[in-house]
Amino acid sequence: MTDSVFILFVLSLNVVFCEWLSRKPVFRDIGTALLVIIVTAIEANLRLIPTTDTPVYDGIFSYIAPFSLFLLLLGVNLKDLKQAGLPMISMYLIGSAGVIIGVLTSVWMFSAPQTVGNLYYALAGMFTGTYIGGSINFHAVALHYNVSKAGNLFVAATAADNILTALWMVATLAIPRYLQTRYPRRLPTANSDATDAATGDHPVFSDAETVSPMDLALLLTLGFGTIFVAKQLAGLFPALPFVLIVTTIALVLAQFRTINHLKGGRLLGLFGVYVFLAVIGAYCDIAALLRDGKLAMVLFGMILLLVAIHAVILFGIGALSKQDWDVLGIASQANIGGATSALALARSLNRTDLQLPAVLVGTLGNAIGTYLGILVAELLR
Repeated sequence: MTDSVFILFVLSLNVVFCEWLSRKPVFRDIGTALLVIIVTAIEANLRLIPTTDTPVYDGIFSYIAPFSLFLLLLGVNLKDLKQAGLPMISMYLIGSAGVIIGVLTSVWMFSAPQTVGNLYYALAGMFTGTYIGGSINFHAVALHYNVSKAGNLFVAATAADNILTALWMVATLAIPRYLQTRYPRRLPTANSDATDAATGDHPVFSDAETVSPMDLALLLTLGFGTIFVAKQLAGLFPALPFVLIVTTIALVLAQFRTINHLKGGRLLGLFGVYVFLAVIGAYCDIAALLRDGKLAMVLFGMILLLVAIHAVILFGIGALSKQDWDVLGIASQANIGGATSALALARSLNRTDLQLPAVLVGTLGNAIGTYLGILVAELLR
């Protein structure tokens, strides 16, 4: 069935079904994002929807995906970073440097040009982006290099990333506790008076929002205007990546509190990302992916090595500078898992004073991850 309205119906229905499914205990740890890819891939391979380019898919890649990225980045206000405190910010940046070193090392150790293929540099950029700033950057870099349309490669990378991210949450929960037992060290850190904002009601993490028509109209106006301007600039200056133009405009606008506090941006942005991921699932040839299981193993090995290098650098320098073990664990989780995971870790470690800093350094990652991801990709290219 190639009717555009029918395809949009199926993609939207998949988001509904996967959101419902992700609330069930069995599927909760998988998450909506990966479930949407899997469900849509099954439907596409059963030929319920197309597995090749259609006007709907092209429109989602060209407009919905960058529009969603723009909306999600409107929640990043860099003025809040001063509340994170110097220890958390410095350890986070050291962890980010460790990620870049780890990515470059893993590309070399696993002979990525031969084992991964022609898009190895883009994949390295995606890993850099996601392990510095989270999944927003992963998808932004993938979109820029058209890895999104290399369905099997993208799905294998996503699966490997999800497995490692889950494992690293367990690791960053266990490592600080073990080190605290062996080498007690707990230091005062960031502004604990501001932790109320990180109790779960922070707008970055709340999917439920009350949206007024004015908020919605402003978001759509800003989003459509930004996409138009970015396309014009990318046409005039081909050396400027379209995704980076959108990212830069979004970050500039997000520094204005009136725009930063608009309701509905995360809600619309998440829905757009899920639809984008559904299309990625449609491009996935499951039979070919199963035949190419070696690729998934190579990607997981690369990720495992780069995260290990990141951890050695971060915890090594942190130990030498006598940093709080919990700060190191949360900074690492902000790198590898993003702001939401870092907040969850701070709660699990019973560190209410580190909840807001966890959110803020994760937000910093959202801001810089795409830039660094594309930089690493271009260096390797």
